Amino acid sequence: MTVLASLLLAAGMFDVAPKPVHFDVTASFNPARRKAPAEVAIQFVARDPQVKINEVPAPRLKLDAGPAAVIPPATPKAGVPGAAHYLDLTLPVTFPVTLAPGTPRGTHEVAGTVTYFYCSKREGWCRKGTTDVAFPIAVP
Repeated sequence: MTVLASLLLAAGMFDVAPKPVHFDVTASFNPARRKAPAEVAIQFVARDPQVKINEVPAPRLKLDAGPAAVIPPATPKAGVPGAAHYLDLTLPVTFPVTLAPGTPRGTHEVAGTVTYFYCSKREGWCRKGTTDVAFPIAVP
């Protein structure tokens, strides 16, 4: 019995701490309006104001199989070499989406993954972030 307790205690000492979360990420669906296509809006909220999300490469949204699909983005413009450009986090990042033909009326839960790259200029590092998101889509 003491051997088992010793093993559990030793395993706890080597427990890896969770990676810090630098952003809260939420997603919402905006239905098509007049000439604007339906879109998914991704909102980033920074937990540390010194950590910024890069414009290039742009954030990406990959939706799981279901009633909605992301319209392929246009080729992003190349930034100025050596200059860092960051997203304005007061605005959501939007992704045009299409609904699958024949999607039944009602509310459908959609899930996906947001991938983005972010940097801390103060601490001198950059990282890749991925966050799972889920949101409802209402089909009239």
